[in-house]
Amino acid sequence: MLDITDLKLILRSRVPIIVIETREEQRALGMIKRLKRFGMQHPLFAWSVTEGLYRLDIESKPQRLNAQPRDVLAHIKASDLEGIYVLMDMHPYLDEPFVVRMIREIAQSYEETPRTLVLISPGLKLPDEIRHHAAYLEVTLPDRAQLQQLLREEVDRWKRRKRRNVKADQHAIELLINHLVGLSYADARRLIRKVIYDDGAIDREDVQEVMDAKYRLLGGDGVLSYEADTAHLADVAGLDRMKHWLAQREKVFTAARPPGGLDQPRGVLLLGVQGSGKSLAAKAVAGAWNVPLLRLDFATLYNKYYGETERNLREALRTAEAMAPCVLWIDEIEKGLATDQAEHAGPSRRMLGTLLTWMAERTSRVFLVATANDIDALPPELLRKGRFDEIFFVDLPETQVRENIFSIHLKQREQDVDSFDLAALARASEGFSGAEIEQAVVSALYSAYASDGELETRHVLDELELTRPLSVVMAERIAALRAWARTRTVSAN
Repeated sequence: MLDITDLKLILRSRVPIIVIETREEQRALGMIKRLKRFGMQHPLFAWSVTEGLYRLDIESKPQRLNAQPRDVLAHIKASDLEGIYVLMDMHPYLDEPFVVRMIREIAQSYEETPRTLVLISPGLKLPDEIRHHAAYLEVTLPDRAQLQQLLREEVDRWKRRKRRNVKADQHAIELLINHLVGLSYADARRLIRKVIYDDGAIDREDVQEVMDAKYRLLGGDGVLSYEADTAHLADVAGLDRMKHWLAQREKVFTAARPPGGLDQPRGVLLLGVQGSGKSLAAKAVAGAWNVPLLRLDFATLYNKYYGETERNLREALRTAEAMAPCVLWIDEIEKGLATDQAEHAGPSRRMLGTLLTWMAERTSRVFLVATANDIDALPPELLRKGRFDEIFFVDLPETQVRENIFSIHLKQREQDVDSFDLAALARASEGFSGAEIEQAVVSALYSAYASDGELETRHVLDELELTRPLSVVMAERIAALRAWARTRTVSAN
C-alpha cells in the first residue's frame, strides 16, 4: 500500500509538487483522504478533466467551470487558500508551455501561500522547468501476507455466491502467491478472480496462466522475452554435478525468505562447447523450480542514442525483478558484452557496468543463468569470484550420456527405443554434441521416411558417418577451451 507516513513526511518538508505514479488511482485518493485522520488540517481538493475541481475531504459539487487544465491552474494560483490539490491525469497537458509555466509559478509562490500539487498518473515525466520542485512518492506493492489476505477475501466471496468451496492445491496456492508478488492490488485481485471463477479451483495450470498474464501486465516486449516452453532436468542428459548443485538450492530459492545464515542463490555461468546443452539446462532450471523463465536478448538492447542502451538494460532488469521469483537467462552473454569491436565498445562497457552493479546489489529472487561459448570474449570483470555462485563447464557428452541423449530424442519422436542399438550409436557418435546427435536423429528420420521405411539403427549410423562434428572442425579451439576450464571451472558432468 502507499505509505502514508512517507506522504506526511514529504508534506512536512514543504515540497510544492508531489508525484505519485500508479494505476491504482482510487487507492491513492483513499490514502490522501486519510490525512485528515492524522491531524492534517489543510483542505483537500481533487481535479479531473471530466469532473472539474471538487473537495475531496467533504461532500461538494464539482466546479465544472474549472474543468480545463488552464482554468484550474489559474484558479489555484489566484487562490490565497492553503491546501492540497490532487490533479489526476495531468500528464497529457505537460507539453503545453502555458500549463508548465503556471505549475512553475504555483511552485515558486509556495513560501507565500503553501499550495501543494499532487499529480497522480500511471506514468508521468516532469518537464525540466518544474522537476526540481517535485518529490516522488514510491508506490509500495502488496507483500505476501497482503496477497494471502486478498486471496482469502476472494475465496470467501466465491463461497457466498456459489455456496460451495473452492478446490485448492496447497502447493499451487503457494506458487500462485509467489507469482502475484510484484503486481498491484488491482491486478492481483483481477488475476485471482479469473483463476477462481474459471472453474472454482486453484491448480498448477492456473499458476502458468498467472505467469503469462503477469508478464503481459508488466509490459514485456522484445528486449525481454517470456519463455513459456521450459524443460525439466529429466530432459537433460548428464550434467549430474550441476543437477545436484541445483537440487541443493531449490528449497532456499523457492522459499519466501531464505533460512537463517543462507543467502539467496544468485546464478551460474555455463561455459562450454556449442550444442552441448547449455540452453536446455537453463530452461530446465526454471522448469525444475517451477518459476518463470525470462530470456534477455542483448542484440535488442542496442540503441544509437547515448545512454538508451543502458536504459533498455535497466528496464529489462526491473521487469525481471518484478517477475521474481524467476530465472533470467542470458544466452551467449559474450556477444553482448564484447568490447573488442569499436562500433559497440562504448555501449558494451556501460552495459557491463550496469549488469555488474545489478548483480552485486540486487535483493530480489532472480536467478541468473548466463551461457557462453567463447571464453576469450568474456570481460575479466564478469569472471571474478563472487559474480556468479558457480561457473560450470559443460563438456561434450561421454558414452553413457550419449546413450541417454539418443534415448531422449528417439522417445520425443515417438520411436520404440528398445528397437535401437543405443550402445552402437553411442560409440559411433564419439565427439558429437547433444545438438549434433539430435540433428543426426532428425536427418535419419527424413531418410527413412523418404524410402517409405521405419527408422532403424542403420539410418542413424549412416547420418553419423556423414557428419563432421564441431569437435573435429574446430578441434584446436575446443582443446584450448577445455584446457582453460580444467583449473578454473567446475565440471557440470
